[in-house]
Amino acid sequence: MSRPILRASLLLLALAPLLAAPADARPGGGRSMGSRGSRTYSPPPMTQTAPYAARPMERSYAPAAPSPGMNAPFSRPMGQPGFAQRRPLMTGFMGGLVGAGLFGMLSGHGFFGGGGGGFLSFIGLLFQIAIFGFLIVMVLRWLANRRNGGAGAPQRPGFSSGAGTPAVTLSNSDYQNFQQLLLDIQAAWSAQNMRALSTMATPEMVSYFSEQLADYASRGARNIVSDVQFMRGDLSEAWREGNMTYATVAMQYSLYDVTTDSFGNVIDGSKTERQAVTELWTFVRADGRGNWILSAIQQVG
Repeated sequence: MSRPILRASLLLLALAPLLAAPADARPGGGRSMGSRGSRTYSPPPMTQTAPYAARPMERSYAPAAPSPGMNAPFSRPMGQPGFAQRRPLMTGFMGGLVGAGLFGMLSGHGFFGGGGGGFLSFIGLLFQIAIFGFLIVMVLRWLANRRNGGAGAPQRPGFSSGAGTPAVTLSNSDYQNFQQLLLDIQAAWSAQNMRALSTMATPEMVSYFSEQLADYASRGARNIVSDVQFMRGDLSEAWREGNMTYATVAMQYSLYDVTTDSFGNVIDGSKTERQAVTELWTFVRADGRGNWILSAIQQVG
């Protein structure tokens, strides 16, 4: 391998950890899953804690209803811009790089017109894409911090008012229950206590947790979340369906998320770097005769 190619490869390897996503081995695995009654496939309102749209459900037992304005199973809603229309900056940058690269290859000068060969030019393209992606991630994080009042600013734990007037009025004890369920579910998860989880979540969510824990066990691994600290939260929406009451709340918390092998060696995550998480949790209860239990977890952004 020539020296320029070796240098480019080493630079890409050095940049990879910066672009890698943090470990998401906690309950739910950083995915959107569960059910929100008739609103399962409707995005919950954004809040101050979660100022970005929630990701669609990736797994749910709820049947998917046809969306208005859909002409075919895989077409986008009528009037909604496509990816190229919604991402002009990315499209223009990528189009320029690819166009220049193809022109250079067709004219015999490689991707960028240099004399280092097609492979070296391709490495250079990947390197520029990696740098651009890193800059985009940094800008998005900076904007999120500004909209949240700054990540380093001290925050008083607790729930604030939600995005609008909910259809159901919740009490302070309800919010305390949501906060306590967050902590108790994380503790039961780390202890692999399925019996405790079954009393705090719907059978659907318990099945997802069980599947996730079984996957770890099959690989001789174990995920442990520790020192979970609730930071803040607010209500996204609350409503009734029949005799069931639903509440979707945005919660921001921090924790240590570590996955170990059968010998206790860390294979993912960090015991020294705290991870901040913002998620939308939906809780449900039977009116007048039940406790709140978890029915869905959705990721933000």
